[in-house]
Amino acid sequence: MRALVLVVMVAAVCGACVGTPIGDHPCPPGGTKDTYENFGAGFFEEYCVRCHGGANGYSSRSFTTVDSIRQQKDRIFINAAGDNASMPPGPDGPSQAERNRLADWLACGAP
Repeated sequence: MRALVLVVMVAAVCGACVGTPIGDHPCPPGGTKDTYENFGAGFFEEYCVRCHGGANGYSSRSFTTVDSIRQQKDRIFINAAGDNASMPPGPDGPSQAERNRLADWLACGAP
């Protein structure tokens, strides 16, 4: 059991250390039409707040407001956007198209 806990802890920490950083994915020319209202809120509700919902989640990291997402956008990107797919765990995560859309949205500052 301790070995499993250690593996999970290492994976959680290293997940923030490995992957394509947000700096390697510039905001597309012309920006993005996506906003928190028409994309971000729904994406995070669907895939993230179950665990990252503040007092209601399993993680101390909360992604329940656009401000909290903007403050953590580098970490979110490296774990869930573009070709980074360590979060959310499990088979019911976002499609590659959704991850690419998240990458553009975060790279443009999460408007």
